[in-house]
Amino acid sequence: MRKRTKITMDPKYILMMIAIVCVALIIVSFRFQDKMTPIRTAVGSIVTPMQRGINKIGLVVADGMDYATTVKKLTRENDSLKKQVDDLSAQNRLLQQDKYDLDNFRKLYDLDEKYSDYPKVAAHVISSDGNWFNSFVIDKGSNDGLKVNMNVLAGDGLVGIVTEVNKSYARVRSIIDDESSVTGSFLKTSDMCFVNGNLKLINKGMIDISGIPADAEIKNGYEVVTSPVSDKYLPGILIGYARDIETDSSNITQSAHLTPAADFSGLDMVLVITEVKDSGDLEDILN
Repeated sequence: MRKRTKITMDPKYILMMIAIVCVALIIVSFRFQDKMTPIRTAVGSIVTPMQRGINKIGLVVADGMDYATTVKKLTRENDSLKKQVDDLSAQNRLLQQDKYDLDNFRKLYDLDEKYSDYPKVAAHVISSDGNWFNSFVIDKGSNDGLKVNMNVLAGDGLVGIVTEVNKSYARVRSIIDDESSVTGSFLKTSDMCFVNGNLKLINKGMIDISGIPADAEIKNGYEVVTSPVSDKYLPGILIGYARDIETDSSNITQSAHLTPAADFSGLDMVLVITEVKDSGDLEDILN
């Protein structure tokens, strides 16, 4: 079996041959322009459509790359804008909370000024037994000087009374609770009455007043305050405003409804008067 002879050629000779062929083609094309026209036309008819197709493909590819680049850029910008919106929303929530807290502090300050004769401590409401805050827990306790029977204020007046005290928290029963009864008096006439809690009526924004003397000359809108003869409540604290006054069937007393001075649909902060009414003072008044 014969061995095939392997022919090798130096690359520089190949390059020289290609260069010679190219030069020869250039010379022939230049020397015989008229005769080369049909060839150029034929080659052009083939190459030109290919160039157009390649150009179209190039334009499509370029447009696609531009679109992809634009989409990526818009996606980055959209993500950045979303982050800015989230940051602004968080800042807005903080500002709203700060404004809400500031409004509450202003109300407490006004209330504190209104009853400046009494020492007080501010407290946050941390839980409630019902939607109307008939009984709720505050974040101050015996460590803050709180005691049972201390009066609690909010809004424009009386909210309730402390019924249970622990070291760091206390429970308050409000005046709207069914078990609550506050001895009150009409500020203008000094006529006595009893303000009784009513959880059914509070849905209409009012509670009960009973035991008003039949001859009391009172009108709707008259202020009802805590009476000096109350055994637990300090005197002169606004409870609310009388409405719907009518004479009882016995003709001995009158009854009415009372619109509380505090808003019991959303208590957040309260003031606790850090002073318990002395029963000895009540005995002196009665005597």
